Amino acid sequence: MSTPSRFAGKTIVVTGAASGIGRATALAFAGEGAIVYAADIDAEGLAATAAASNGEIRTHLTDVTSTEDIRALMDRAGAETGGIDVVFNNAGAGGDRAPIDEIDPAGWDRTMDLLLRSVAFGIRYAVPHMKGRASARSGGAAIINTSSVAAIGPGYSPSAYAVAKAGVLHLTKVAAADLARHGIRVAAVQPGFINTNIFTRSLDLTGDTETMAKAAISQMSQAAQPVARGGQAQDIAQAVLFLASEAAAFVTGTSLIVDGGLTVGPRHSWDPDSPGLFEALEQLAAAPKA
Repeated sequence: MSTPSRFAGKTIVVTGAASGIGRATALAFAGEGAIVYAADIDAEGLAATAAASNGEIRTHLTDVTSTEDIRALMDRAGAETGGIDVVFNNAGAGGDRAPIDEIDPAGWDRTMDLLLRSVAFGIRYAVPHMKGRASARSGGAAIINTSSVAAIGPGYSPSAYAVAKAGVLHLTKVAAADLARHGIRVAAVQPGFINTNIFTRSLDLTGDTETMAKAAISQMSQAAQPVARGGQAQDIAQAVLFLASEAAAFVTGTSLIVDGGLTVGPRHSWDPDSPGLFEALEQLAAAPKA
């Protein structure tokens, strides 16, 4: 059961907060008493996030590919509230969609800057404002990074995106080791197919076409995993709040997969209507001989 005051008075920074997972997470933290710094490059989306909240959300225009923007965000949050308790490094997009044999250096670098470098410097510039929060605040300080099931292997995303998200997983581990002496926990969340605008924006879809595409994604995802419904941004938000809370005080340097079972195994392992190799051989052996 959720405790409405478990983040009361805590300072939370959420990047990518104008839509999708970031918006849902910012609203969830604010709804549980936090002072939330919602950051994004989309001013209109940030305003909508703040308007939808019943808590305190302070918006900050931030391009996470700019280290100066990231530094300014963290410095503002720290200066206005006396420190930072939780950072959710979440901002991102699909990145360059070209396969590895066609991608150009600029596309590769843009993807890494957005999805991996931004997380590294989100950590770098947040930590000076997080030191000491473990002893001064119940539950300590925590950094949560958005990785992906794409980090596990190919087939879930474009190549550059998958490599960047795998990098986020390893960065999470090494950061957890580096920051343990400061009492700062670091963890990652790995979403599966979540029905946000990351897919439609990567294809430059808008309007009615975007709406139809989201409906199609939801329908397809229901059949792609053991949990027979589409993943929602709120599913990830609740996982992030758990990792940031006192309930996860003994959790660091690891990740939480939230994918409806997408990566649990091949389809025949959970779908009785999809025979595996062994069942196919059994059917072959049972077939009448000519």
